[in-house]
Amino acid sequence: MDPQPFVRLSVGQLGLKLPGGNARKASRVCHCEIRLGGFPVQIASVPLIHSSEFNLDPFTNAAVFSLDESDLKALATPGCFRAPQSYIEVAVYLGRFGAHCVIGGRRRLVGVFRVEVGSEWREGKPVLLHHGWTVIGKGEARPELHLRVRLEADPRYMFLFDDEIALNPQVVQLHGSFRQPIFSCKFIRDRRSSQTDPLGGQYWSSSGGEEDMEMMRRERKGWKVVIHDLSGSAVAAAFMATPFVPAPGRDTVARSNPGAWLIVRADTTGSSESWQPWGRLEAWREAPAPAASKKDTVRLRLHLLPERQDDCVLVSEAPLSSDKGGEFFIDMDRQAPPAAAAAPAADHCAASLGDACAGGGFVMSCRVQGEARSSRPLVQLAMRHVTCMEDAAMFVALAAAVDLSVKACRPFRRKPAKKPGSPSPDPLELDT
Repeated sequence: MDPQPFVRLSVGQLGLKLPGGNARKASRVCHCEIRLGGFPVQIASVPLIHSSEFNLDPFTNAAVFSLDESDLKALATPGCFRAPQSYIEVAVYLGRFGAHCVIGGRRRLVGVFRVEVGSEWREGKPVLLHHGWTVIGKGEARPELHLRVRLEADPRYMFLFDDEIALNPQVVQLHGSFRQPIFSCKFIRDRRSSQTDPLGGQYWSSSGGEEDMEMMRRERKGWKVVIHDLSGSAVAAAFMATPFVPAPGRDTVARSNPGAWLIVRADTTGSSESWQPWGRLEAWREAPAPAASKKDTVRLRLHLLPERQDDCVLVSEAPLSSDKGGEFFIDMDRQAPPAAAAAPAADHCAASLGDACAGGGFVMSCRVQGEARSSRPLVQLAMRHVTCMEDAAMFVALAAAVDLSVKACRPFRRKPAKKPGSPSPDPLELDT
C-alpha cells in the first residue's frame, strides 16, 4: 500500500514576555490567532512569562494544520491568497483575565510573527522553522514571543467505500487518480446475534409478522459489518453490542442509554474463530442548543479497551450533523481527553497504536454523510499506525460503525417516511 503525502505543520511552546511595568499586569492574559491561507483561524492562549525560569510543554501544540499536495501547491503559488508570499502568522493580543474570547471585543494587538512558505515545505522532511524567542511589536521596549514552528511528514493511507455499507461495498485505496481494491465489506442484519457470539448466527429475515415488524421499528439491533481481505479472510468487524432504542417518552436514542458498537480485530494467533476486542463506539442523538443550529446532532464517543484491564480509555468524542454528516476523528492534537484521563489515554494509545501517538498527532479520520443521504465513507489513516493489513481493517470497521451510527440514530417512527420520487429504497429502511 502506498500512502498519500501529507505535511503536519504545528505551532507550540507559546510564551510571552512583556517589557517594563506591563510584565506586572497579572490581571491580564494573552491569546493569539494563528492564520494560514486557506485554513480556518485557530485561537490559543499565550501564557505570560514573569521570570527567566520557565517550563513550556514540548508536546502540547497550540495549533496544527494538515496539508496535502493541493494545499502545498496553493500556498506556493504567488498571489493565491491575495498576497505575494504565503506565510503562517501568529498575531498576539492582550485581553482581559478569565475570558476565552475577549470581553466586550476589547483587545490590544501586541505584535505579529510570520514564517514564510518556502521550498522546504514540499520536501517531506522534518524541518524546525523556528524555535526560541523573537521580538514582536513596535517601540523601543518590545515584547518577546517564544514559540516553536515545526514541519514534519505525515503520510496517510486513504480508503473509500465504493457504495453504501448496507450494499456490501468494496473498500478501495486512493492514490491520486488510482484506485486499488483492498477490502470487501459484508453487512449483516441479524436480530438473533448475541454478545457471546459477535460474528456468528444466521442472517435476519424480514418475513416476520406484524408484531415483529412493530418491534423492529422500535429498536435497531443485530447490525454487523465484517471486513474481509482480498483472500476472503475476515480480518476485522464491528457489531452492535448495545441496541439503538428510543428513550422513554421520546422517539430518539438518548445520551442516558446510547447505542454501542464493539470493534474487533482478527486474533494475531491466526485462529479464524478468535477475535480481539479493540474499541467501543457509543452513539446517541442530541437536540440543538438554544440559539444554535436547528438541526440535531449525532454524538459519537470512542473508548479503547486495554488488554487485561477493566478500565476503558476515552480517545475521541465528536458531534456530527444529523442532516449533513461530518468528520469523526482520533487526533491527540485536536481533541485531548479530560485532564484526569490524559496520561492513561496517551499511554494506551502508544501501546495499541504506536509510540508516535504518545506525543500527540493524527491517528485517523472518516467523513460520512447525513442520515438521509447516500454515504460512502472516506477514511484517512496515519501510516505510522499501520503495521499490517489487520491494523488498516480495524479502522475501516470503525468507519463503517460511525456511518451506520448516524443511520441508527434516526428518529423512530411508526411508519418510515418515503420521499416522493426516490429512485431506490433506503437499504436500512426496514429498521427505521
